[in-house]
Amino acid sequence: MKRLVPLSLSCFILLASCGRTEEPRPGQSRRADTLTFADAPGGGETEAADSLPMRAQVALDRMGFSPGVIDGAQSPLYSMALRGFQEARGLPVTGTLDAVTQEALFKGQGSTATSLVIIPDAFAKGVLVPKLQAGVAEQAPSEQPGHRSLTEALAERFHTTPETLVALNGRGTRIGAGSIVRVPAIAKVAPAAAEEDGRGWMETLQKLGVAAAQPQAARVVVHTSERYLRAYDARGTLIAQFPITTGSAHDPLPTQGRSKQPGEEEIHLAAGPNGPVGVVRMDLPGEHHSIHGAADPQAIARREGHGCVRLTNWDAARLAQMVHTDTEVIFQA
Repeated sequence: MKRLVPLSLSCFILLASCGRTEEPRPGQSRRADTLTFADAPGGGETEAADSLPMRAQVALDRMGFSPGVIDGAQSPLYSMALRGFQEARGLPVTGTLDAVTQEALFKGQGSTATSLVIIPDAFAKGVLVPKLQAGVAEQAPSEQPGHRSLTEALAERFHTTPETLVALNGRGTRIGAGSIVRVPAIAKVAPAAAEEDGRGWMETLQKLGVAAAQPQAARVVVHTSERYLRAYDARGTLIAQFPITTGSAHDPLPTQGRSKQPGEEEIHLAAGPNGPVGVVRMDLPGEHHSIHGAADPQAIARREGHGCVRLTNWDAARLAQMVHTDTEVIFQA
């Protein structure tokens, strides 16, 4: 069953970044050049860094077919991302990394799954909240729900998990400004600026490893039972797929209603990656329903939600750059 709902950019709430290094002057655009991770020389790849699934997950992430967190595991989300890529490329849809899929996926992507980078000072100085409460009710309205540690922030920047960073770098590796660390080799992000960026959205994109320039989606289809969201361009070509968490049977997604405008919310919490809606929210018709980010990327598509469509923060940010005022949103069971 399909149902069509409107998506309006007037209902976007672009939330502030997890930490600012400098406030722009009035009328000045924000630039995030100091957040660029420079390449570091060296080798010494670990077994995890050499794995074929890790390399495939990195390539899928680069091409817009998100496996969720990049961890090198043979997970259902990895297979789901492969199926989406195969369908988009007209390949046999097997959900496995067969020879023909490898050839199409790795073409022009390089031969390594990871890279060594230097943590920039500005990134290391981001807002950290070590004692942040996990529940929405426990978070103080004035408390910015930033990352609990630099390792957590670094994991989100490179679309992975703290545990994967430990596997790639070894226990006891120093994580701080100027440190050299091995991370998944997701696509490089060029610093971007906007004429008016008072909420620091361009900085947020930079901190999530998401390029500001994305292909434009004319239609978005939310597959509720399969737990993925697909974006199509004006020609009907599948251009992206993201895993999602949706509402449970006791708290389903809306079937009708109006889009709530910014400022009508009853609960006001400060912005941040560990907040209840992550870094961005796109409202849907109905009471308190939306497409938005999430504080726990490892839980996406693995747990039921609360009447919303949740994505990892980096996938939500990417989707926000793809949709526009004419984008259709279709819900399909």
